[in-house]
Amino acid sequence: MDTIKSFKGYGKVNPAEDREFRRKSRNRLIVIGVAAIVLVAIVIGIAIAAVRSKSTGDGDSSQTSSTSLSDSIKVVCSVTRYPTSCFSSISSANGISAVRNDPKQLFEISLRVAMDEISKVSSSIANFTIPLNDKRLVLAVRDCKELSADAIDRLNDSISSIRSASEGKSLTASSINDLRTWISAAITDQDTCLDGFEGTTESIKEKLEAAMANSTQFTSNSLAIATKVLGAFEKFTSRFHRKLLATTGNHRFPRALLQDLSRLKPNVTVAQDGTGQVKTINEAIAMIPKKSKDPFVIYVKEGVYRENVLIDKNRWNVIVVGDGMYKTIVDGKLNFVDGTPTFSTATFAVAGKRFMARDMGFKNSAGPEKHQAVALRSSSDCSVFYRCSFDAFQDTLYAHSYRQFYRECDITGTVDFIFGDSSVVFQNCKIRPRQALPNQQNIITAQGKKDPNENTGISIQGCSITPYDNVTAPTYLGRPWKDYSTTIIMQSEIGSVIHPAGWLSWVAGTLPPDTICYSEYQNTGPGSSVAERVKWPGYMPAITAEEAKKYTVELFLKGSDWIAETGVVFQSTLG
Repeated sequence: MDTIKSFKGYGKVNPAEDREFRRKSRNRLIVIGVAAIVLVAIVIGIAIAAVRSKSTGDGDSSQTSSTSLSDSIKVVCSVTRYPTSCFSSISSANGISAVRNDPKQLFEISLRVAMDEISKVSSSIANFTIPLNDKRLVLAVRDCKELSADAIDRLNDSISSIRSASEGKSLTASSINDLRTWISAAITDQDTCLDGFEGTTESIKEKLEAAMANSTQFTSNSLAIATKVLGAFEKFTSRFHRKLLATTGNHRFPRALLQDLSRLKPNVTVAQDGTGQVKTINEAIAMIPKKSKDPFVIYVKEGVYRENVLIDKNRWNVIVVGDGMYKTIVDGKLNFVDGTPTFSTATFAVAGKRFMARDMGFKNSAGPEKHQAVALRSSSDCSVFYRCSFDAFQDTLYAHSYRQFYRECDITGTVDFIFGDSSVVFQNCKIRPRQALPNQQNIITAQGKKDPNENTGISIQGCSITPYDNVTAPTYLGRPWKDYSTTIIMQSEIGSVIHPAGWLSWVAGTLPPDTICYSEYQNTGPGSSVAERVKWPGYMPAITAEEAKKYTVELFLKGSDWIAETGVVFQSTLG
């Protein structure tokens, strides 16, 4: 994310502007209501078609079957953002002739065509002519290949889940949320791939955007079907005595074992003084078995470990425990100015699912002049960070994708220092903006939701926002990075360091899209007044308790179980 050079303040709107804002808000509610009614009709139509198709057996004529299937595809695709590409891609997909009028089967086809297109993108990148002396471009290509492979894996997980449902297990609310999380992450992966080419040869980025046009649309189509069709379809067809069985796919930490991490016997101890089995964290990482269902505990003794660490997607259930957030510190210096794409600047990066860190510090000491320099990047599903510190300047904490939870952590930075496109909740954390470079503003959050059907956003609950040092730069709660950016600050103590306008546009002097969702709820402190906040259609200075509950651990993360299993105390809903 680029350094900000200028700022135009926001004041109160005049009465005419206020009336226009309220009119737009009412219109949005009307549109949402009408859309909900239409969706119910669509889903019932699909269900009836599916049930009728099953009841007629195999004796239908090929023409009748073809017509019925074509109609079903049209109905399913009508809920997507790109119905034309949805219909054409599914209708022409291999194996479509064997599909019956079942939305789950059509959904699986949509996933397969998205995967095929992502594979094509990965292959096309290999044909790009890349100057070997262009470090940032070489690394951007490397990251894009990795992200494409991750996106394919996430769609594969979705196919496995839907096939399990086809074999007799029902798609529960939990399993549908899993699907939405995985496909949202696949969208984020592709978007991150493109973001990595910022500051590189423009012609390469244009070629890549063209190559990714189909894959991004097809993935979006799959997400829309999962979001708007599958859940409602399952509810309707359950009346026809469908068997209800919950699906489970994630291993759980043994709760009794994790009630007190201090009693855990480490699998490996890291100590710079030689009192452990190894002296570096990377040596310990190399000892982690792949895809283990049992916790692997790494104890890192006090010290500053100057290394860049990656826990890849094949290392599951890893727990890293230090001696304190300011005693055990991992410190790196990779940064954007010196030629590393933002994604790869992270001092500590984790992708394997169910990761946990406790009493650890993560730092990027590149300094403010180096711009984007990430301390920690998490692409780990169901990851938990407890009593950890994150210390850098621009882009400190990259909550990249999946579901994440942070409790009693300290987060310090300047520009967009909490950013990404995960579903993330911060509780009881200290968020501390620091003095930025001259002519810079501080922005705490930059959320990257690109598609309206993603279940992502940043939720900050019960935290404190106070300056790290003598901050004179204008400081804001956040700015919308993408068109559907979603952020809520609730039940938090907001210090006077926050500018009265509260929020900032991505591009100075312009209004953000109406599609963003920004709000505040029951905050306190001298910076919590909403009297002079921005007057955006997508910003709500006051919301109801029911609206706020949607962004709690219980409803937003569906995380009461996977967080509780770590032994970390948390607040499930509103206080």
